[in-house]
Amino acid sequence: MRISQSVMRIGTVAVIAAVFAIGGIVTARADDLPAGDPVNGKRLYLADGCFECHGRAGQGGNFNYPVPALAQIALPVESFVAFLREAPNDMPSFSEQVLSNKDAADIHAFLSSLPGPRAAKDIPILNQ
Repeated sequence: MRISQSVMRIGTVAVIAAVFAIGGIVTARADDLPAGDPVNGKRLYLADGCFECHGRAGQGGNFNYPVPALAQIALPVESFVAFLREAPNDMPSFSEQVLSNKDAADIHAFLSSLPGPRAAKDIPILNQ
């Protein structure tokens, strides 16, 4: 019985150490990303063609399937960059050689600066 308790304690300590190690790696990656510039982000968003599917105001659209709205993006910048690196479906992936972390952070800053969708009560035609 004492051996199994010791093994469980060692296992618990190992799991806790792994969680702290992974947390440190994620924090280091977040700290490595530069602060975004929304003006340059808008330029890149338009130049790279993101608007063709996601709309000029990040409102989303319909390509081969519904494309999500990106205005007021909820993803943290590090998750956004990771998503760009391994994009799903028909969306092209952007390697760091094609789109730097700084440029990706700039696009994220631009999307964060956009107004989100209006509430239905604020759209006159829906309230007649």
